Amino acid sequence: MAKVLKKIKSKTSKPIHKTEKEKLEERREEILAQGRKFKYPMQFAKHRLVFITIAIAFLALIGVAVFGWVSLYKSQSTSDILYRLTTVVPIPVANVDGERARYSDYLMIYRSSIMPVEQQNGSSDEEEGDTESIQKFYKRTALTEAEKYTYAQKLAKEMGISVDKGQVDKAFDEHLKIGGTERSEESFLKVLKDNFGLSKEEYQRMLFLSLTEVEVSKKIDTTATDNIEKAKQMLAENGGDFHAVAETLNLEYEETGELIDVKNVDGGRSSRAYNMAPGEISEPFVSQNGDYYYILKLVDKSDAKVSYVSLGIPFTELEKRFNQLKDDGKIKEYIELEEIAQ
Repeated sequence: MAKVLKKIKSKTSKPIHKTEKEKLEERREEILAQGRKFKYPMQFAKHRLVFITIAIAFLALIGVAVFGWVSLYKSQSTSDILYRLTTVVPIPVANVDGERARYSDYLMIYRSSIMPVEQQNGSSDEEEGDTESIQKFYKRTALTEAEKYTYAQKLAKEMGISVDKGQVDKAFDEHLKIGGTERSEESFLKVLKDNFGLSKEEYQRMLFLSLTEVEVSKKIDTTATDNIEKAKQMLAENGGDFHAVAETLNLEYEETGELIDVKNVDGGRSSRAYNMAPGEISEPFVSQNGDYYYILKLVDKSDAKVSYVSLGIPFTELEKRFNQLKDDGKIKEYIELEEIAQ
């Protein structure tokens, strides 16, 4: 019986012949099976590498932040690298009635103020004696100015006052003609860079801050605007007697007494007077520094020289409000600077 079954089995069993496709699939499964042995260890190594990279980057970021914080808020460094950092990262130097004063504005004002002094007296890093007191003075002045600009911007937002790019560009073009000389933009920017370390963008920022302060002052300083109207009326009635108006309204009176150069630094009065006729009285205009209204009368002019009398009506309201903020403790400074004795 066993022999019969064996014979039957041998007749019915046939060798299995695999197709090429089946062989290919089988080989593929063998390769994948071998690859699975290394799959999870490699994934683990990859995740670990990503984690380590992120951790190193995070620690480096913390290190840079700590270095920057110590350098700016403790050491009060004014280096170019840290200044550039503050122009990219909006780091505050003070809080003015809830508005953040930009560290970059403070450094921009300080660096442009101290540079001419360093050029005249030598680098402040090499000077001894009262160099430290000079630096402290300019730092304190720059911080106060940055805070005042910040307060002006806060008031501008509240009153819907804005200074657009067109106004800044117009002011920039006017500054090319300061002193009665038409300068090219290239030569003007060279003067800014060589003497104040300012680029065009930085100078435009300065103009924006100044124009904002002027527009706010014109809006809130009713005392100055009232005095302007009173002065204009009195000048019309008394035949242009500037001295009498100044005494009556307690305004600032100034006369050149003699011909002075049209390039004289006087808030723009000389250059404006040069375009007037003798005896002509100007309309009120804001000084180039943005701190006065001026009315002037041309007395005489010759070649590139002028003689004039003027009335000065200062802006005082913004300063009063700013000082009140200080008295009320609404200005918080993040760096320690001594107050300047008045």
